[in-house]
Amino acid sequence: MAVTNKKLVINTKWCKGCGVCAAFCPKGVLKLSGEKIEAANPDACIKCGMCEKRCPDYAIYLEEVE
Repeated sequence: MAVTNKKLVINTKWCKGCGVCAAFCPKGVLKLSGEKIEAANPDACIKCGMCEKRCPDYAIYLEEVE
């Protein structure tokens, strides 16, 4: 079930490009672009939070939207 009151945020300054978040993304939303992660298919994001839970650098998270 998709959560609509959140949006995916990537802090590229903190991202070290390890790819852990992309590996755990069940919908293939994330991919490495150069040395940073990017949302290659943001419309497919179901806001499950797996990327946020797995990122060792807190560089990706789901932010509340009003």
